[in-house]
Parts: sequence; structure tokens; C-alpha cells
Amino acid sequence: MEYRARMVDGQLKKELSAFGAVVIVGPKWCGKTTTAKQLAKSTIYMQDPKKRRTYLQMAQLDPSNLLVGENPRLIDEWQTAPQLWDAVRFDVDMRNEQGLYILTGSTSIDEKKILHSGAGRIARMRMRTMSLFESGNSVGDVSLAALFSSAEKISGHSKLDIGDISKAIVRGGWPSSAGMDDDTTYKQVAGYCETILESDINTVDGKKRNAQKMRAMLRSLSRNISTSATNTTILQDITSNETGDVHINTVEDYLTALRRLYVIEDLPAWSPKLRSKTVIRTSETRHLTDPAMAAYFLGASPKDLEFDPETFGLLFESLCIRDLRVYAQSLGGHVYHYRDKEGLEADAVIHLHNGKWGAVEMKLGDHDIDEAAKNLRKLSNKVDAERMNSPSFLAVVTGTEFAYTRDDGVHVVPIGCLRD
Repeated sequence: MEYRARMVDGQLKKELSAFGAVVIVGPKWCGKTTTAKQLAKSTIYMQDPKKRRTYLQMAQLDPSNLLVGENPRLIDEWQTAPQLWDAVRFDVDMRNEQGLYILTGSTSIDEKKILHSGAGRIARMRMRTMSLFESGNSVGDVSLAALFSSAEKISGHSKLDIGDISKAIVRGGWPSSAGMDDDTTYKQVAGYCETILESDINTVDGKKRNAQKMRAMLRSLSRNISTSATNTTILQDITSNETGDVHINTVEDYLTALRRLYVIEDLPAWSPKLRSKTVIRTSETRHLTDPAMAAYFLGASPKDLEFDPETFGLLFESLCIRDLRVYAQSLGGHVYHYRDKEGLEADAVIHLHNGKWGAVEMKLGDHDIDEAAKNLRKLSNKVDAERMNSPSFLAVVTGTEFAYTRDDGVHVVPIGCLRD
């Protein structure tokens, strides 16, 4: 199958030119290994069933033997033998060269199992499921980079209608499903989610967990997607006759396991310098790594979403957050949310390393665009322009058809028009 270009391709090249090794992290099946193979000149698969036992023995005795090969050398699922991290870091130190190794992994490692963080030697790069532009669902008429370059007017025409967007949410962004029919894709999403419950929650750290309670946890997270629901709220939500009593420590343990599997990726709060002393809410917004997982645990089909506007809107927001994260990362930026005690909020704030920022609200339809634009301008006026930059842009990302710039300067951008 022909390789489908990803946003991180360019970033990986840059990181390899600057560091001795790069570790690519992210959820299973998001394309880490396939992307790494585009640049690797030799590869070792640590989970190869025929060689896994031998590899693990070699890692115990002398892990440097597993590093022998043409560089860049790809070590896939390296975390199965944590000794490899220090072996790679030591080899990078000794050779003092760039672009020697690419490590990929679908679970984060216990830091206690490695001797050195690898700071300055090993770069970390996050990879996510495909954005709509990567999967070919967005025409890419509106560039996030162009918005940061002070584009005064935008235009574009999305090919996605509401039905297409509901399908995109339920299908998810896994590369293996690209080009497949909807029924096959939905089965793949179901298989992915059930594997988390049947296997991954126990193998991530060797601790046995209750699949029924974890299912209730993921269902609660899905119900609370795109909100700032607390752990206590999640606890109250999952405690039932079906699960029995659940302790708050169990909630925290299960959330930690899901983070280590890159299943959840909450959105942190943004703390700008404001003109007033308004208290900024610092709680994170709940998100799964892909909105299709939330749809699965809610039992929602595309048609179900269309008949449930509230749930549809929350999952649409999560879809937009995933895409904005992918696009912002390619520009060297990060995505946050803003909310203060006065109720003013922005669903997303994209902040670049050079200090530029832009604020975004997400609205599935066009009936709330005026209110969203009003809120964005209120936020812009609250920021102290003498102590930090004024926003490069304000935008409402929608599920509508046309991209345009309003008279007040706020851009209206269909998600089916957006790209990096």
C-alpha cells in the first residue's frame, strides 16, 4: 500500500538532523512505525514473535548488540526492553553524531527503569491519528500557517456536509482504515477499543485491572468529552450496581494507565497575561486520542449523532482539537483551552514557540457563529498587549460549507477546509 504522507514527516527529518536519536510516541496503529520506516535504513522489531525471546535475552546480556545496523536504525516497540534506552543514549554520546536511531513505542516507560532521561541526546516526538487533511477529507483551502501570517481575508469551500462529518468522527483517523468502507472501519474501531479493555490495560504495567470498571471509565470520559469534568465527577458517574464501589484512587490509577497507553490526551489550560486580575480556571478539558473512541463507548453511530446535537457538538469539538494539535505541532506550537471565573472561554488557543497565538471557538452549525465571534473578541480585549502579543487571528471552526472573513475580522473556517 502506498505511503500516505503525514504532518510529522518533516518534523522527524528536522529532529534527526539535530539529535542523535528520536523517540516517536503515540497510540497504537497511528502510523509510528510506518512513518519511521520512510527514513530508517535498518529495522529491528522487538515484538517479532519468532525473535522476541532472543532479543529480550540479548537486551539483558548486552543491549549494544541490538544496535548494530545501518543508521538511522529503527527500534520498534523499544519499551519491551527498557535497557535499550540507556544503550542508545550511551552510543549517541560515544559517537557524537546525529540521526543514529529512531525509537517507536505505544506505551510510555516507567522512568525508574532507565538511568538517564536522554536530554540533549534523544528528542521526543508525539504522533496522533490522522487529521482530516492527512486522510484527504479536508481540501486544505485555509492554512493555519497563513492565519498566523496575518491573512486578512480567507476563502474556501468544504466538501463535507453534516453526514460526512458524523461519519468522520465515528470512523476515526487510523491510517489502516483510509480508503476502506464504513462498515469495515467501524469494526476496526470496535476491535481497537476492545483490545484496550481485554489486554492493553493489563500489559501496560503488568497490573491486573477490572475490564468492566475500565469500560465504565471510558464510557464516562466519552460522556464528558470536551468538558472539564473532575475525577470526582468521573467517580460518581461510574459508581453503580454494575461496577460496585469504586475508590477515587482506582479512578486515578485507571486514568494513569490510559495516559500511558496514549488513549487519553487532555487539553491543558492557557494562562495569558491579562489586563485585569481575572481568575483563570486551570482544570484540563477531557479528550480521548481520537473522537471515534468516544463514539464507540457511547454506542453512537453517525445517524445517532445527527439526532443528538449536543453529543454531536462535543465530539465535533474533540475532532477539531485533534486536528488543531496535528497542525499546530507541524508549526512548532501547542494547543490549550481558556476559561475564566467570569465564564469567558475559548475552546482552543494555539500558541507558537515564537510567542504568536490565535484563539478558536468550535461550532458545528452556523447559528452560534455570532456569539462565538463576540466571545473571541472579548478574550482578545482582555489580553494585555503590552506584556504579550495581540492575537494573530481569531477564528470559528465550523461544520459548515464556506470559509470567509467576517466584517469584524473573525475568520469562519470549516473543518473540511483546514490544514497546517
